[in-house]
Amino acid sequence: MSRCPNCASEVEDGAASCSWCGQPISSVSQLPTGLASPSVAAKAQRRPVSSVVGRLASSDAIAAGGFTPGAILAERYRIIGLIGRGGMGEVYRADDLKLGQPVALKFLPKHLSGDKERLERFFGEVRNARQVAHPNVCRVYDIAEVDGEHFLSMEYVDGEDLASLLKRIGRLPPDKALDLARQLCAGLAAAHDRGILHRDLKPANVMVDGRGRARIMDFGLAVAGGEAGADESSGTPAYMAPEQFAGKPATVRSDLYALGLVLYELSTGRRAFDAVTIAAYRKKHAEETPTRPSAVLPDFDPAVERVILRCIEKDPAQRPSSAAKVAAALPGGDPLAAALAAGETPSPEMVAAAGERGAISPSTARRLLLALAAVVGLSIFLTPRANIAAFVGLEKSPELLRERAREIIAGAGLARKPADYANVFLTDADLLRWAAENRRLGADLSRDAVAFHYRQALLPLRPLADNGPFPLPRVTLDEPPPPQVGMAEVKLDPRGRLLMLAVVPPELERDSSPAPDTDWGYLFRQAGLDMNRFTPVDPRWTPRNYASVRAAWEGPHPEHPGVTMRVEAASYRGRPVSFRWIGPWTKPSRDPEGQAGAEAGQLVFEGLLLFFLIGGALVARHNLRAGRGDRRGAIRIGAAVVILQGAMWVLGAHHVASADEGWILIAGFTNAVGMGAGFWVVYIALEPFARRRWPEMLISWTRALSGRWRDPLVGRDLLIGALVGTALGLLMGPIRVLLPLRLGIPATPHPLDATTPTTPGLAVAWLISIFVFSAFWVLGLVFLLALARLLVRRGWLAGLIVTLLYAAIYAVGYGLAITIPLALISVGILVATTVRFGILAAIAMETCRRIFGYRIYSSDPSNWIFYAGMIAVAGLLVLAWWATKTALAGRPLFGELALEEKPAEG
Repeated sequence: MSRCPNCASEVEDGAASCSWCGQPISSVSQLPTGLASPSVAAKAQRRPVSSVVGRLASSDAIAAGGFTPGAILAERYRIIGLIGRGGMGEVYRADDLKLGQPVALKFLPKHLSGDKERLERFFGEVRNARQVAHPNVCRVYDIAEVDGEHFLSMEYVDGEDLASLLKRIGRLPPDKALDLARQLCAGLAAAHDRGILHRDLKPANVMVDGRGRARIMDFGLAVAGGEAGADESSGTPAYMAPEQFAGKPATVRSDLYALGLVLYELSTGRRAFDAVTIAAYRKKHAEETPTRPSAVLPDFDPAVERVILRCIEKDPAQRPSSAAKVAAALPGGDPLAAALAAGETPSPEMVAAAGERGAISPSTARRLLLALAAVVGLSIFLTPRANIAAFVGLEKSPELLRERAREIIAGAGLARKPADYANVFLTDADLLRWAAENRRLGADLSRDAVAFHYRQALLPLRPLADNGPFPLPRVTLDEPPPPQVGMAEVKLDPRGRLLMLAVVPPELERDSSPAPDTDWGYLFRQAGLDMNRFTPVDPRWTPRNYASVRAAWEGPHPEHPGVTMRVEAASYRGRPVSFRWIGPWTKPSRDPEGQAGAEAGQLVFEGLLLFFLIGGALVARHNLRAGRGDRRGAIRIGAAVVILQGAMWVLGAHHVASADEGWILIAGFTNAVGMGAGFWVVYIALEPFARRRWPEMLISWTRALSGRWRDPLVGRDLLIGALVGTALGLLMGPIRVLLPLRLGIPATPHPLDATTPTTPGLAVAWLISIFVFSAFWVLGLVFLLALARLLVRRGWLAGLIVTLLYAAIYAVGYGLAITIPLALISVGILVATTVRFGILAAIAMETCRRIFGYRIYSSDPSNWIFYAGMIAVAGLLVLAWWATKTALAGRPLFGELALEEKPAEG
């Protein structure tokens, strides 16, 4: 083993360059390990006491001091030689004869032995330094007295102080400077954790041994954090913080200011501030801004520069709050571990910098893509067999059914051309429940299970109320209400047979002649029923609108033997205004008693939402005042929600070619801004809490939110989330339906509802709404996870609690669509994905689960629902391909499959 002639670090024999300073080494110039360079030995004699120990072995030149080499002190320490002298005393190298190890002995000058203040400071150094035990802090052992002279024994560091090292070699290589910076942060954090402020951190008080390990030393000015007073002289002017010059007490941030200046110096080889007098230093620290490191060294790491410049901010509040935060912000560190160990909330930037790079190998990417393709293929094959279309058939397109509805309305006497219309497919959940209970799911359900609802009016249909999470505003069965004369509503089964008719008659009766008889046979023919098989009975179901004549019949169901059906009809002046096909499963839709429970549930939900928003606003206000809210992230989320809601409005709202479109625009804009503001408030309120309690879940999410969409971890988490969500959708959707049916167990097929897209534009709007809702759902889950972990302290127990809570919400919300065991499986996988891969993967998973688990699509291109479903599939495949390319971080997907090279000839 030899030493580098430049920095005297240990190097392997025959090495071409020094691993510490990076300088080339000549075998001729290498020095034996036991010898230091002449410059080191010479400087050891001139070194100030604060440098404590120089690189000195037994054969080094030793200067004479108050004690001669070989002298025994306190019957324990044998003096080897003087290695430093300064205003605070002399430092000797000695051997501890009891422990058999080298030590350094620091003596207080004789003329200061009677100075009570200096003596107390000397004792304080021992008290303070002994409280800190850390590999990057020089250990202090004991204090003793010889002939009236007090001295302390401390760890002997076979090395050189940082000031001397920098004076010899100029600056450290970037990787070595970064390594030393982390060590200084660790040592300073250990002192601060014990409540000790150094108050005089500088290169001369940092020792570097032959292996490049740093020790912070000389706690002569150190005090306990609560004891720091206004003492302008506490420190070295070149490294004192502005507040210390101003006479304010030193704080942790004062030490971090000095740390920033030390990092500046060891990285650039020059001081940030240089002056001759204390007054000049005071002015520079208070008013001047040092040259940026990148201006000194053009290739300087911008991340390291940001850390340094933050540490030397003039305002202490703008500096990092701890040395652990400084270490976390340095490249290659573990920001979350450092911040959490210090009991602090990591910043969003720190969260984004944490964790692995996320790049995956080409073989892993191929396996993930192959698995996703298999799951999507199974979903395309099985879902059409599990949804309601497989039971009733949806061959007729909405356009054909719309024309059929208009024919029926015209035949009923309403011949005027409508100014506006809307339509939607709906599934009769009551019929499916009845069919499952009576084991009739295998029968022909084409007449009853699905209805095509068509509404038309002589004026534009402008919805006025909130229709839920889907784009606003939309025309529904009850919105807008039907007060307009000539407004008509028709329900048809998928084959175009009449199920319901409702027409608003004229408000003013202008014809006083006797009303003609009503042709009830017309309604029966439009319903595809044989009127001769139905017997007249007394009417019991009142029509929605006014009618002058009512009639009712009962008869057998054409497709369900043994089931008696009821037909209720009404007319006004001979024209049909009402027709209803009523079965044993039909429940009154306008009965207040039947709506009471739903109304109460709605009130509870709205009350909880209002409480949540008000509480969130108060918490958000507190977080903003405390500086904990991620304002940039919240603004980006709010803006994204506004844009997405705006896109939903354009694609999914019911637009009219009239002045009412202005009000529709206002409703859509208000909804978008309100949703964006709601997300902003909730994110400001909840995100800091999750970031402190479980920040690992936010890493890739924070990277994506900051605009780092090409980050490999973002691609990896999106790909994994899409795969898990699609697979779970396959389980919760078609497998949940088809497997029980295969076993002879009743199972409810996937229904059509008001959000089922009937056009490509509505399909895109629907996909956006699913994503927005999934994001809100997962963010709430993350908050509950963090809250549960705070209460129970264990991650697995917190996950179990949230799984049970969310599973109950799933089961109640989906009703027959999901069972408790499946709810537990679904939520359990969602929680596991959130904990293991984070929010981004969980949102991708939940979005894909909702899209591919319960929705209608067909693999038949001739079917009208084909294109809407294929938009979702195409979107997933594009996302998967992009995520794969991003996760590969530039490596080719099939790069490992290249053919073997042919052996060279000859």
